[in-house]
Amino acid sequence: MTNMAVRMGTCTYLRLFLVPLLVYCLSLGNTPVDCAQNYKDALAKSILFFEGQRSGRLPVAQRVTWRSHSGLRDGSLAGVSLYGGYYDAGDNVKFNFPMAFTTTMLSWGVLEFGGKMGPELNNAKAAIQWATNYFYKCATATPGKLYVGVGDPNADHRCWERPEDMDTPRTVYSVSPSNPGSDVAAETAAALAAASMVFRSSDRKYAYMLLETAKKVMQFAIQYRGAYSDSLGSAVCPFYCSYSGYKDELLWGAIWLYKATKHSYYLNFINSLGANDATDIFSWDNKFAGAHVLLSRYALLNKDKNFDPYKQAAENFMCRILPNSPSSSTKYTPGGLLYKLSGSNLQYVTSISYLLTTYGKYMAVSKHTFNCGSVVVTPLMLKRLARRQINYILGENPMKMSYMVGYGANYPKRIHHRASSLPSLAKQPQQIGCSDGTQTYYHSSNPNPNILIGAIVGGPDQNDAYSDDRTDFSHSEPATYINAAIVGTLASFV
Repeated sequence: MTNMAVRMGTCTYLRLFLVPLLVYCLSLGNTPVDCAQNYKDALAKSILFFEGQRSGRLPVAQRVTWRSHSGLRDGSLAGVSLYGGYYDAGDNVKFNFPMAFTTTMLSWGVLEFGGKMGPELNNAKAAIQWATNYFYKCATATPGKLYVGVGDPNADHRCWERPEDMDTPRTVYSVSPSNPGSDVAAETAAALAAASMVFRSSDRKYAYMLLETAKKVMQFAIQYRGAYSDSLGSAVCPFYCSYSGYKDELLWGAIWLYKATKHSYYLNFINSLGANDATDIFSWDNKFAGAHVLLSRYALLNKDKNFDPYKQAAENFMCRILPNSPSSSTKYTPGGLLYKLSGSNLQYVTSISYLLTTYGKYMAVSKHTFNCGSVVVTPLMLKRLARRQINYILGENPMKMSYMVGYGANYPKRIHHRASSLPSLAKQPQQIGCSDGTQTYYHSSNPNPNILIGAIVGGPDQNDAYSDDRTDFSHSEPATYINAAIVGTLASFV
């Protein structure tokens, strides 16, 4: 920066670079100092979080050192080995449906913005591989079955204990031709296919293994139709029911297989599903908006008009999100946070912000704009809205609180997270029982003894208020899919 200022002249430099930044910050209603978030630090922490969610035998290089091995016998009740993977949120259950979405989003973030991740690229790839190693076992352990979760969620949610102490049933759940799960199977296929592209240049053998497995799992999803909620009932509902059905996962999975293989079979299947599903949300359950943005890349960057209907669907989605659009169906808090639902709202903020950022990238490269009624939408408009949302999460909000644990000076200290809220094995090697954990730690007003760095909680309410209460899980619980969606966006800002 100093050399540039010398070459250009200090006044010229200030006029060309700092003044526009000042105008931009003020346009968001912030002071210039508030606008300067450390995106590189936030990116590193957002990825580090996943090490705190690991299940299985932890590696020597594990950086979250207050965690220990757990779930080493997962799968044994079904006679298979299914250790590994991630605990989805603040509990000790491995739900493969949101875990697969998490993996797909991490992979998409690397594919789009990995070049800006610097040293964090390897950490992001390690986070992806921790999941794909597990999914490979789930897909290949027993012919004709896809394992989709470990741990009785009803028993687990009645208990407050460290994953290292788990004594609730580690029930194994699966889908099969007679008990189908097109949604969880297609999402698993998407995760494997997307990850195969991440590893293609660094480990071709591993990438090939993932892609071949993804093809088989996707074929299973297509051939044996049905929602996994119908097959598994209370094992996944109401926790991760497939509320939107499985058509969106079939579309999403087929797109990732098409991107990975370029095979016309998947393109024909995509076109048979069409682009007629309007939505104003994007999440682990509803993938339509993400699917449309993915396909719009071919229309914008490849100039392939066959993909124009998907581009139009993506732009209709953007028009439902933008606050100044006449067709907007999205609420915003008084402090400017996109607000969709009361339960873990930041999951929608991070996922939708990623779509804004990515579609804005496609628009900028192709020099494209579109209209929401009389409003002309530019790439900068989408990026500014995404940046405003991310800055809000990082502390530019009425509470002056960062909703990413460990980022900034003021962040949630009493998150709804078992491992974080209980003493580590190093501090207390004796087992902490289910009821003891509930009485002594869950209801305690003390801050969590372990800091789950990088964890993004569910976030504030519709009035920008946050109580930092461990028992208020809808606002204080972190989740893998909240973090997965922010990684790529943070990298784009770096």
